Amino acid sequence: MNVEFDFEGDVAIVTGAAGALGSATIEAFREAGATVAAVDVRAPDDEDAVLDPDDVEHFYRTDCTDEDAVRETVDAVLADHGRIDYVLNVAGTWRGGTPLHETEVDAFDFLFDVNLKTMFLVSKHAIPHLRETEGAIVSVSARASLEGGEGDGIYRASKAGVRLLTETIAAENRGVVRANAVLPSVLDTPMNREMMTPSEEWVDPIEVARVMCALCSDATSVTSGAAVPVYGEA
Repeated sequence: MNVEFDFEGDVAIVTGAAGALGSATIEAFREAGATVAAVDVRAPDDEDAVLDPDDVEHFYRTDCTDEDAVRETVDAVLADHGRIDYVLNVAGTWRGGTPLHETEVDAFDFLFDVNLKTMFLVSKHAIPHLRETEGAIVSVSARASLEGGEGDGIYRASKAGVRLLTETIAAENRGVVRANAVLPSVLDTPMNREMMTPSEEWVDPIEVARVMCALCSDATSVTSGAAVPVYGEA
């Protein structure tokens, strides 16, 4: 079955735009006709960015851990495009390798800032505008958030926070703004291929992006507060 989405006339904010999943999300929403506001602390021409500068029409360089910067960016998107229909909270990262009692507090602060604070701030400032368009938020949690584990407990806890805030947003905006989360495991990205031995079980980021499209579409109009697995058959 071929599935097509129609977001013509809609405006989507994508955070973490310079990363592999962020760039795939931009691609999926642009193909569906949406105007995409790409947001990242890294510019598209940064050497670590996966995003092709030629694929970005509307880029907003923003530190999404800074509330003033987020407020200004949301206001700028609204001024430039007149509306906000979808927020895709993709910004996030992984850190691990040490047990809890050996983990520095700086690592804790970093993971909660990048994985959870960004999702909180962008959602906070976008929700009033999403209420006007009866829009949707999709945030990236993780399969690892479902249970504790060795060596990356802080990462897991930060991603569990994303799930819980998603449920909160859904409850507080029931019938007006839908909020859901996706739960990827290991994605097939250049960084992961450098760090680990590639596996056929890894999921292509574009497949996750298409699920995010579905969660913003009329096909899931009765779905809110959900945590949707996107780790294939792994």
